[in-house]
Amino acid sequence: MKPVKLMKTMKRVNGGVCAVRGVRAYGIKEGKDGLAVITGSGESAGVFTKNSFIAAPLVFTGSNLRENHRLDSVIVNSGCANAFTLERGLDDAKSMAELLSGRLNLNRDAIGVASTGVVGVALDLDWITDRIDSVVAGLSDTPAGSGAAARAIMTTDTYPKEFAVELPSGVRIGGIAKGSGMIAPDMATMLAFIYTDADLPHETLDSCLKQAVNRSFNMIVVDGDTSTNDMVLLTATAAADECEPDEEEFQEGLNCVCTELAKMIARDGEGAEKLIVAKVTGAETEADAEVVAKAIVTSPLVKTAVHGCDPNWGRVIVAIGYSGAAADKNRISLALCETTVVDCGTVVDRALVDMSGEEIEIAVDLGIGSGEATAWGCDLTCGYVQINADYTS
Repeated sequence: MKPVKLMKTMKRVNGGVCAVRGVRAYGIKEGKDGLAVITGSGESAGVFTKNSFIAAPLVFTGSNLRENHRLDSVIVNSGCANAFTLERGLDDAKSMAELLSGRLNLNRDAIGVASTGVVGVALDLDWITDRIDSVVAGLSDTPAGSGAAARAIMTTDTYPKEFAVELPSGVRIGGIAKGSGMIAPDMATMLAFIYTDADLPHETLDSCLKQAVNRSFNMIVVDGDTSTNDMVLLTATAAADECEPDEEEFQEGLNCVCTELAKMIARDGEGAEKLIVAKVTGAETEADAEVVAKAIVTSPLVKTAVHGCDPNWGRVIVAIGYSGAAADKNRISLALCETTVVDCGTVVDRALVDMSGEEIEIAVDLGIGSGEATAWGCDLTCGYVQINADYTS
């Protein structure tokens, strides 16, 4: 994995969510099932899936955020999505919050609930009840606590996803995420829980989170499916004494954390062997750049070519053409892995492209404006088919 490039005075720190002052976390994983708890009180904001069949935990958590604009804790289970479970599902989501509120002496309406796993299956609330005390007892403000929580929320992920930074002001932002399959913009089968020790109001958190999500989690594609359970939560604990970042500094740090977590999700796509980075410049608008970048990383033909190390750049041209963005074939330039194959509409003869690496960059210059965007995806492998062919059997 390439090293992360940060602004000169921002630095990466260890500890995931527990790098942030005022946060504790822990989790357990048993086979496909897991349970995690994160505590950290403060003003909060959330972004949720645009799937019409929104899962019960999102209904419950979204209602809490709209009414209270704050969270004190989050409880997450993996193995069962608690989606398309009707009234029982909402009752079970409320019961998860009540279990945690009773153990931590918190208001139920200040607890976020999240679930991930198989859709259409009733939650095993007894399993959660039997393990909640062990998880609460393990809560820790150490990197180990964050790591345990990150592992507990995994489904088909192959590794836990954590990232944290310290800003020039001394404020920290840290997060954990899960996601591997059913990944597409708006958002994906992904959960992300992000904390900061800055003292920021809900309105600032809300606007900053939406901008960060649009540039990160909404720019990753594994398979083009959008889940019922996608959720990103951001909470500010206000525990960084006398550290006051300006909004621009905080936004840059939040963008960084979200982008790195999003790239981990794309890189860990089910069965994936290669990360695809589609960088688009010269678009008529930023929106056009976004749709072109997403079209490239979504295309099954591009994804299979990348898997086969085949520099079949014509598939990229086709994706640009059907993306709906404004384009002029006489102005397009295209490079694969830093090797130019098309220069202002002219094909470069005998261009030799080495696509054997684990990260494949596709750079497109549409040559008609100043819009730019980057999207991340992965190759399409036999492993993806195998994982999803027998997911529930």
